[in-house]
Amino acid sequence: MPSHLDGDARQAILDAVGDEAEVRFDESMVRHTTLRIGGPVDAWVAPKTLGALSRLRRVCRARGIPNRAFGSGSNLLVRDGGIRGVAVALRHLAQVRGLPDGTVIVDGGAATGKVLAYATIHELGGVEFLGGVPGTVGGGMIMNAGTYLGEFKDVTVRVHSVDENGDEVIRENAECGFQYRASAIPPTEIVTSAVLRLQHRPREEIKEAVRALRDRRKAREPHSVPNSGSTFKNPPNDYAGRLIEACGLKGRRVGGAEVSPAHANWLVNAENATARELLELIEIVRAAVVERFGIRLELEVKVVGEEP
Repeated sequence: MPSHLDGDARQAILDAVGDEAEVRFDESMVRHTTLRIGGPVDAWVAPKTLGALSRLRRVCRARGIPNRAFGSGSNLLVRDGGIRGVAVALRHLAQVRGLPDGTVIVDGGAATGKVLAYATIHELGGVEFLGGVPGTVGGGMIMNAGTYLGEFKDVTVRVHSVDENGDEVIRENAECGFQYRASAIPPTEIVTSAVLRLQHRPREEIKEAVRALRDRRKAREPHSVPNSGSTFKNPPNDYAGRLIEACGLKGRRVGGAEVSPAHANWLVNAENATARELLELIEIVRAAVVERFGIRLELEVKVVGEEP
């Protein structure tokens, strides 16, 4: 796909962030998604300061350049034609630190594993569920990531983000509209940090809870194959994996895309799959579940970008 960014637009981005960001043009998104699928993005920008992020969003708004954050790409499917505009990565805005009032502030680019490690070291319970959640805090807040041990909504005090105008927005927990794998935080905003309220818990208890969660996931989920975790949200009072397996779809393939034999709700990149192949497989699964159960599965993975 032709880039939307001409020479002037590219220079405007570079001028806006200066030396306060990494900038790569025509960057393959294969390198930035756990599915290892997707065409190039016009510009990949990793701000090193909040100021650079705000300036980047302002220049994009002024020039009509689409831009959004993509975190670690753990819940993302990028179409083969790639992404027009700017992919914002918060890899340099990724700190975790305690505050005097006993809360913990976590940057939007902080990996969930880093947050869990900090909590474990300081004997703070409440985020044990992160032992089963890949990705970063920013994406986790927008989708209210979690497991049976809990969700972000259970520990979040407030969320800070930057809107399309480059202005800061602050929401208290009740304003975030957290629900199952979703929130009211607009996807057009970029979550820059969140304040968490955790409770004291002995380190060994935290480790045991996380160990049990990881053992459970290890026993029933695929490994050593590019994936985005669960492909579909669980419908009310049921499990997407159960419905798909009941349709006899484990192991079903379209090109290099496969319904994992280990867990039917994990549609994986088994062998150099394209986005088109995975999307075709998604529709095959959806149609089969509708035909047998009358339930249309809703995607948990986010699909972005354009066809070639």
